[in-house]
Amino acid sequence: MNSLMKAGAAAVAAYAGWRYIDNTYHILNDMRYAKKFLPLKKALEQAQAEGMNISDLWRKSVEKWGQNESIVYEDRIYTYNQVDTASNKVANWATSRGISRGDTVALFMENRPEFIITWLGFAKIGVQVAMINTSIRKRGLLHCVKISKCKMLFFGVELSESVLGLDMSELNDVQFACQGGDPHIPAAVVVDGDIAAASTDSPSAAITKDIGMNDVFGYIYTSGTTGLPKAAIIKHSKMVTFGAFVVHGCDLKVGDRNYCVLPLFHSAGGGLGVGMMVYGGVTIIIKRKFSASSFWADCIKYKATVTQYIGELARYLLASPASALDKKHQVRIALGNGLRPEVWDEFQERFNIAEIGEFYGATEGNGALLNHCVEPGDRGAVGRQGWLLKKMMGHRIVKFNVVEEEPIRGSDGFCIECGVDEPGEMLFPIKQEDPTTHFVGYKDNKEGTAKKIAVDVFMKGDKYFRTGDLLKKDSRGFIHFVDRIGDTFRWKGENCSTTEVTEVMSIFKNVEECNVYGVQIPNNADGRAPMCAITPSGELEDLDMAGLAKHAHDELPSYAVPIFIRIVPKVNVTATFKHQKVALRKDGCDVTQIKDPMFWMNPKTKCYEPFTAKEYNKIVTKQSRL
Repeated sequence: MNSLMKAGAAAVAAYAGWRYIDNTYHILNDMRYAKKFLPLKKALEQAQAEGMNISDLWRKSVEKWGQNESIVYEDRIYTYNQVDTASNKVANWATSRGISRGDTVALFMENRPEFIITWLGFAKIGVQVAMINTSIRKRGLLHCVKISKCKMLFFGVELSESVLGLDMSELNDVQFACQGGDPHIPAAVVVDGDIAAASTDSPSAAITKDIGMNDVFGYIYTSGTTGLPKAAIIKHSKMVTFGAFVVHGCDLKVGDRNYCVLPLFHSAGGGLGVGMMVYGGVTIIIKRKFSASSFWADCIKYKATVTQYIGELARYLLASPASALDKKHQVRIALGNGLRPEVWDEFQERFNIAEIGEFYGATEGNGALLNHCVEPGDRGAVGRQGWLLKKMMGHRIVKFNVVEEEPIRGSDGFCIECGVDEPGEMLFPIKQEDPTTHFVGYKDNKEGTAKKIAVDVFMKGDKYFRTGDLLKKDSRGFIHFVDRIGDTFRWKGENCSTTEVTEVMSIFKNVEECNVYGVQIPNNADGRAPMCAITPSGELEDLDMAGLAKHAHDELPSYAVPIFIRIVPKVNVTATFKHQKVALRKDGCDVTQIKDPMFWMNPKTKCYEPFTAKEYNKIVTKQSRL
């Protein structure tokens, strides 16, 4: 009996010791995620060794799931076989138009099956695809088309007006192909009939035989702090990893049905959403645009088991009236990023969503975090990292100077890792010996690429990808998003580049200088609202506010149009001639504290009008909706 008691005491002590170690180093959680991602690592290594690319992976998917539903759109259903046949037609038509391996095609189309079918067809003949944001226009659209160096702009008829706004004289060497009807643009060819009549034969696999995972698939545009959108270079391995990451990380299965309202030109919808279908046998149910009123009805109609979100989408759903449909769906898991901690509980509980797959990463980045949230205690974080994952993955959060917008370095010249609950910039390692960690950057933008790489971080010669975001890690190893660094801010689910907006606003007549930044509005959770501090070149009366409003609406995406205008005598700059934004952000749009003249974009008139305490109170109390 005595020996049994001693053995029992030893077992209790051992268990207590293990619990202490696990609570300190979070080993069990790390092992859980390591087990999830080892198959992904193995699959990527095998694909790399076999010289595969995204079209090779697609062929294997068709072999496995040919009769399964791959895409659902409204009342149209496409099996994997049907998508394969349709994409063959695109590939053969493109070849007849002189489009061939090594060329680039810019794809400008709203959400529908043809978006996926088109890029897949081009990929089958080794053509790179530049996926262009459908919200941009004029100067921004022209920039995106030109920087892609595309041979063709393939666009949907629904975007004819935007294409018509392009300066065609700048695109003399570009073919214009329109799908879906006649755009009434002389330079454009309507392709529907020709594609329908094209051969259904599969293009020869020899065309893409030596295109592998480390070769360029295409480009996804991302806003940064350098002005106009940058074309992030996307390798074939990245297109595979987008979907494989959540398939493995969130235990998705063949036959799951993903309701996707996110735009297909973004990495979330077009990368993760489509990637789940290509890699994991998950049906993608496409919606042209998000609608809070029909969201759950659609999920029920299409028997969705998975859905995707951005944080703002979750809040829009919560702001809609309660309905009997809220819990009648079959959605098991919601995948996305930006689900705010303050609405997380309500979102899961009101809509009876058992699991959340909250991830963190950048389109152009070389790493990502995932929180597959299955317990209430896991909510609010973008990932979790213990001792083991830190050793394996090498992610670091370093101290950061928010004024100079640079990591803080110690007396030895190296960065300093943050402590518990201390915000800092998240860095992902770039390892020479591991191609999956390489950062290829932006097309024809060496300066922008260089700014995203930190060197000599913890030792001489090491390199890390700079995420441009502030995160922090708590005592349980959970990692939380804090804020975005620098000029880029989020408003209504979109990244706004202050430099791009500045360039548009500053060319307006009688604007001497301007400084664009995002401000937090009390009682508003849409992010940071675009605001512009302007120094007029003459008297304020000479600044045509109605004309300025029209100029902003004509030249900018709707989400980037400044909502507030602050008239300042001088735009302050740092010693290195960077616009000072910290004090302006702190002032926000509180006209009761700001002495400078203020204007706002009245949502009813779409014009800039004087902004007084009366209008400010209406916005804060939500009597006026922005």
